[in-house]
Formats: sequence, C-alpha cells, structure tokens
Amino acid sequence: MTAAHFTPVAARSTPRWLLLGSLALNLFFIGIAIAMVVRHPAPPRNWERDIFVRTERLAEGLPKADRDILLRQMQANRPAIEKTQREYRAAQESIRDNLRKEPFDITAMRSAMNDTRVARQAFDVAVQNAFASAAEQMSQNGRTALADWRHNRPAGRQTDDK
Repeated sequence: MTAAHFTPVAARSTPRWLLLGSLALNLFFIGIAIAMVVRHPAPPRNWERDIFVRTERLAEGLPKADRDILLRQMQANRPAIEKTQREYRAAQESIRDNLRKEPFDITAMRSAMNDTRVARQAFDVAVQNAFASAAEQMSQNGRTALADWRHNRPAGRQTDDK
C-alpha cells in the first residue's frame, strides 16, 4: 500500500473546495465588473443658480392651487429677489477677483467675504419672505409637501434625511 491510501478523505477533497471557492469568487468579481460597465451612469445633477427656476422645480410637486400661490408670491416679490440675487452674485465675484489679485490683500478679501455674507443674508430674507407669505395662504397638504421637498426628488413624505 502507498501513502495515498492512508490519507483521510477530507484532506484529499480540500483542494477541490478551494478550487470551487476560487472559481465562485472570480465569477462574482467578473459579474461586478460587467455590471459596472453595463449599467447606465446616473444623470448629472443640474444645480440651477436662478432661484426662480429652482422654485418652479419645487412647485411641480405641490398641489395645483398651492403651486399657483407659491409662483404668484415669487412673481410679486420678483424685483426684490432679483435685486438681492444680483448683489449676492456680484459679491461672490468680488471674492473671486480678490483671490486672483497679486499681491494678495487679506484685508480686501475679508471685506469681500463680509459683503458676501451680508448680500447672502439679504437674498435669503427676500426669498424667505416670499415663501412665508405663500405658506400662509397654502393648504396643509401644500405646506407639508413644501416641508418634505428634497432637491432632485419629488415633493411628498420623505423618511430619510439625505
């Protein structure tokens, strides 16, 4: 008799299980690679800087009557909102200009940043006033949809905070 006859059965089948396990793992990784190549890429997120475009997107998920109220309020406040939006963007551009200047002036940069904060706050106040006035006139369902709205998602009850 040879030594092979005395080797336990479990010891002889171990290489077979290792081979099968390795094959399964390789097939798993190949499947993942194929899925990554075949799947469609997610559509790019389009962030529109214009508050009126963003408001229209938000309003799409509201009940019709509430959508009309919101859009009407935004139109009524349009001159003030556009003015503060322009001032805010100009202040942002001032920061960019200061970053490009040579020699760099930290005092001018801090001043531009402060101006941007003030302009942003004025812009926020103008937009929030329009939204508050609209919310006052909306139905409970409209206010709930407005509260639950998330960027790039339809309005309605959302359970996650992402």
